[in-house]
Amino acid sequence: MVVYKHPLCFCCKKWIRYLEEKGLDVQPISRMDMRGVKGHWHLPPGMRSCHTAVWRQQYVFEGHVPARYIRRFLLDPPPGALGLAVPGMPVGSPGMYDGKTFEPYTIYLLLRDGDYRYYTRVEAPE
Repeated sequence: MVVYKHPLCFCCKKWIRYLEEKGLDVQPISRMDMRGVKGHWHLPPGMRSCHTAVWRQQYVFEGHVPARYIRRFLLDPPPGALGLAVPGMPVGSPGMYDGKTFEPYTIYLLLRDGDYRYYTRVEAPE
C-alpha cells in the first residue's frame, strides 16, 4: 500500500508505523501537493484527512483508518466501493492515540460515484 503524506506531518508517520506493526506493507511517499492526490481519487472534501493510502491503485484509505477495518474491507469490498475514510484527525485514532485520551469516531465507506455512507463506529482504541 502506498501512503501519500505531507513531509512535515508527524501523525502520518505514526499511522504508517502503526500499520507496519500490524503487518501491513507500506510505502510512504511525501508530497507537498496533497490536495492533488485527494482530487485524483475524487475524495469528497468533508471526508479528507492528512494522508491518503492507496492499495494496488484500486482502493483508498483516507486518514487514520484502523488496520483491522482495512483488512476487513479488502477481504470483501462492497460493490461500488472506493475505500474507507476517517475524516479529520480524531483523538484516539491510530496515529493520534497518546495512550490515554480517546473519543469514539466514525469510519465512512467511500463510493466510486463520489458519495459516502456510514461504515462503522470505533468505540475503543486499537
